[in-house]
Amino acid sequence: MARSVTWVLIATVIVCALAGSMLGWAELVVAAVVITTALAVCALFLIGRTTYDVALDLTRTRVVVGERAVGALTLTNGGDRAILPSRVVLPVGSGRGTFDVPRLSAGESREELFTIPTTARGVLAVGPVSVLRGDPLGLFERVHNRERAVQLYVHPRTTGLDGLSLGHLRDLEGLPASDLSPDDVSFHALREYQPGDDRRHVHWRSSARTGTLMVRQYEETRRSHFVVGLSVRAGDYRDADEFELAISVAGSVGLRAFSDSRRLDAWVQGRALPAASGRRFLDALAGLEQGRTRTGGLVELAGVIAAGASTASVAVLVCGSGVPAAQLRAACARLPREVRVVAVIAESGARPGLRRIGDADVVTVGALDDLPASLRKVLG
Repeated sequence: MARSVTWVLIATVIVCALAGSMLGWAELVVAAVVITTALAVCALFLIGRTTYDVALDLTRTRVVVGERAVGALTLTNGGDRAILPSRVVLPVGSGRGTFDVPRLSAGESREELFTIPTTARGVLAVGPVSVLRGDPLGLFERVHNRERAVQLYVHPRTTGLDGLSLGHLRDLEGLPASDLSPDDVSFHALREYQPGDDRRHVHWRSSARTGTLMVRQYEETRRSHFVVGLSVRAGDYRDADEFELAISVAGSVGLRAFSDSRRLDAWVQGRALPAASGRRFLDALAGLEQGRTRTGGLVELAGVIAAGASTASVAVLVCGSGVPAAQLRAACARLPREVRVVAVIAESGARPGLRRIGDADVVTVGALDDLPASLRKVLG
């Protein structure tokens, strides 16, 4: 493949050759011949095999911000002839690493070790590997793409929330509701038998004492169902640091819910996040980006959560300091009354705080380390 400077030289050859012939200037003709010869010699460096057997191996495809991802790139000459020196390019996100590979004889291998520093949360594409052959002057380049890209997930920082039960999540009988049910695990009272009642729930001792067939009546209970709502609206945050803090808060709370509950639902504006496991939840958080100003706010997010949170026991709304108190109150009010609502405001550098807005507890955290003590005051 010819590079931009190469096309300039080719154009120069044409101009010099034409001008020399038309004007009778031998110097221009000689210059055209010299440049043409140089181009021809450089093109010869592209002849030959450049097909390596490439193996890309990352020891871990998931790391936390600040950790280093370590990997190895193994190049093997699987042919029966030697491969001349070349360069191998390994793209990593928007950057790339370059390795100089010496001449490899038939059957010979070379392993290149590398580390990827992670300074920000995200999902990085590592690869695909490109094998480059070129000439000493850099006029021509031959590229072969090998080995598909590998996804590297850089998870947000999280903190442990040991000692917290997250409300009713450890209650064996769930969170009782005001609705009565003929079949559940939370006993409520006795009533007279009615046609169609399940006879397995007849209370025989009471029936014998009163002379009337009596059946058990139960309170409908809610299974341990935890909901996290994270605002990704850019206007809800003062700066990028607040947004990263909010993501870390959501990740920490969600991981604790997984250790206490069988189910976690996580929402951002416009969609639900994969939350079948802690790993998938953190993978989803790793790829989040702030939305545009027109993205629905916290109130709209709470409305979406309310539509699917009828069986939830606890809901946590996470946002930044850019959300006005009136919007925060309206968002908390949209959730069902049976759901325990906690709002966490991520405000970088702020002192931890706790206040009530309606029936909801509102916690302010200025750093991730503030989260365990702050939540312990309301959920401990």
